[in-house]
Amino acid sequence: MTAPRSVSALHGPRLAGASAVVTGGGSGIGAALCRALVAAGAHVVVADIDLAAARRVAEDVTTTRSGPGAGSAGAGSAEPAHLDVTDAAAVAALVEEVVSTRGGLDLMFANAGITWGGDTDKLTLEQWNAIIDVNVRGVVHCVHAAYPHMIDRGAGAIVLTASMGGLCPAGLITNYAMTKHAVVGLGLSLRAEAAGHGVGVTVVCPAAVDTAILDKGELDGFGGRHFYLDGQGVRRPLDPDRLAASVLDGVARNRALVIEPARARATWRLQRLAPGVMDRMIARYVRASRARAAHPAL
Repeated sequence: MTAPRSVSALHGPRLAGASAVVTGGGSGIGAALCRALVAAGAHVVVADIDLAAARRVAEDVTTTRSGPGAGSAGAGSAEPAHLDVTDAAAVAALVEEVVSTRGGLDLMFANAGITWGGDTDKLTLEQWNAIIDVNVRGVVHCVHAAYPHMIDRGAGAIVLTASMGGLCPAGLITNYAMTKHAVVGLGLSLRAEAAGHGVGVTVVCPAAVDTAILDKGELDGFGGRHFYLDGQGVRRPLDPDRLAASVLDGVARNRALVIEPARARATWRLQRLAPGVMDRMIARYVRASRARAAHPAL
């Protein structure tokens, strides 16, 4: 049985031997987190509804970790797992398996998520229900399964992937922003409670990250990649590996929020200090986005 790791011990070489579950690990931010964790010496369960994608990531990160030029943090490893986070029993079973085989669970990354972009009146009830099931209930299932084990050990960390859309209003992605506000609320509230048990909670709130989700879930006339980048005044999305490094550092420091990049932190401060200004800016951008969708050649 592995010794429980306090939050402060989950850093750099001391991640060697730690056990982690990453949901949505088959792509994007999840895959980057798996790469960073294995590079630091952790054993990672790459959990994804797409088992083939989870297998590719697990194979890639393990091969990279053991190849030429690998660092000295420790021999990290990864294994794939099929997981639908909307299935509470399946999430619980995976956590129980990790606890049984690894002696405990040190890190739970509730990262899986979906989105739709476009006018709210175009959303179907099926889409509303689907995003609530994945982005809210999926996170709840991860917390419900992992948190009691961490309490019993008096150690561990829960990491919830939210978004800048969980800190600021976001017209045209209201469904996504709603769910991410819920994730932020859960994480910040749970962390105050979890501290007394020796368990850390960190919420990740990045701006646009260079993942496939930028081009998915688009409703009629909504250009997701342009919307996310232009709305933040950036030309390039954030590199997911850079974000993963910041996340592991934030977990080690037991930070409440990891907000990347620096421009996103400035936006968050503006929202807190001058919400009326942010409201007007977002309303203008929504109007401009609608105009661009109506006249794409302009």
